[in-house]
Amino acid sequence: MRFGILALFLCAFHVSSFAAVILQYHHVSNSTPKSTSITPKQFEVHLQYLKDNHFHVVALSQIIVAIEQQKTLPNKTVAITFDDAYIDLLVQAKPLLDKFNYPYTIFVNPGLINREEKKKKSTYLSWSQLKSLADEGVTIANHGFEHDSMVRINEGLDQTQWLDKQTELLLKAEAIIKEKTGQSWRYLAYPYGEYDPSIQDWVNAHNFVGFSQQSGAVGLYTDLSIVPRFPASMPYDQISGLRDKLNSLPFNIQLQGAHAETIVKYQQARSITFTVETDDFYKSQLNCYISGLGKQQIQWQGENSFTIDFSDDLPVGRVRCNCTAASISQPGHYYWYSKPWFVLKADGSWYHL
Repeated sequence: MRFGILALFLCAFHVSSFAAVILQYHHVSNSTPKSTSITPKQFEVHLQYLKDNHFHVVALSQIIVAIEQQKTLPNKTVAITFDDAYIDLLVQAKPLLDKFNYPYTIFVNPGLINREEKKKKSTYLSWSQLKSLADEGVTIANHGFEHDSMVRINEGLDQTQWLDKQTELLLKAEAIIKEKTGQSWRYLAYPYGEYDPSIQDWVNAHNFVGFSQQSGAVGLYTDLSIVPRFPASMPYDQISGLRDKLNSLPFNIQLQGAHAETIVKYQQARSITFTVETDDFYKSQLNCYISGLGKQQIQWQGENSFTIDFSDDLPVGRVRCNCTAASISQPGHYYWYSKPWFVLKADGSWYHL
């Protein structure tokens, strides 16, 4: 779904009329880890804000089909997603979502659910509970068989063997979801948000849609192997920040070659170059921030490309570069793009999850 710059300019109005946002949650609870939680009270604040400000909350499939068919959706379109299928979704989130009559998606790990169902008290929704939700119209989708990272290759396996193993597990998970809930969307939310270009190619080859955890709005040119979602749990749960995300626009940015890589060793990556395929923003107001490093200096390479020479080494762990710029045609709205890296330790070993 990549178009030439000329075609993009000719379709500028058409493209700008489709800006959707996908929100990502985990727990809705007062007693779970803050980094993956939002309190029920604040979650209701989110839902009330969506209603009061006339957002169109739709099923996730409505956004994906629109991209696949290159058809626009109303501005202010939003989808709500939850990762991991925790039991508090049924107890705390569902009554609130029902109150507002909002559709939502739950990404599940069939292997974990199967194992947890053998326990007297599970932290996850059971298959019978998920089936009831599916019967009510909730979308149930794939989050991997047991929440294993897609890119952390087990010792003793090469890339081909690893992808063969992941294919078996992914298709097994999809088959179980279909058996237990009657649904098979072929949507995959990457565990921990970790992926690389080879995983993107693999997801495309198996006719799945991949959902990541980097920020950004969704538009007609969104890459369906890395559909962005805005984390909306703590510490990103305040309305002041959520408001900007909900009103963001999709930044059509391309990365080529090594710049598209996501897995790098510590001190290996020094810079990155982005190609921007829109001119509906003020270059003077383009700002890019890297987690752990802060605001970065931007160097334009002609009209449509810019480079960032990192102010310091990317820290070990999950790192993001968020770039935003004010829209010319839609005052008060900002284009938003996020580039993730998964930075290994200097010896090439993975950071702790």
